[in-house]
Amino acid sequence: MAVERVQTGVRVDKRLLKVLKALAEYRDMSLGDLLEGIVLHAFEGRCALSKDTLAMVKDLRRVYGLELTAAESHCHPDDPAGDPKIDREAARRGLGYD
Repeated sequence: MAVERVQTGVRVDKRLLKVLKALAEYRDMSLGDLLEGIVLHAFEGRCALSKDTLAMVKDLRRVYGLELTAAESHCHPDDPAGDPKIDREAARRGLGYD
């Protein structure tokens, strides 16, 4: 199957990007290949990362100060002065994509 890749500009937390770039470098792959793999595995309900790689991610999160979790995704306004009334409990229950 032919894969057509395109250049895209996405906005992500800078600490998350640092962790992803470091992980891609550790795995000797491009950031795009790493992201494709993670997302395609997630679409199939699978984890793309081995236990050893998850341990590396834990270390990288500490090194780069990444404290965000999946429970907090989609709850961070870009503007630090944005709406402080983020429903953390609703975020922990999931996004309801099912």
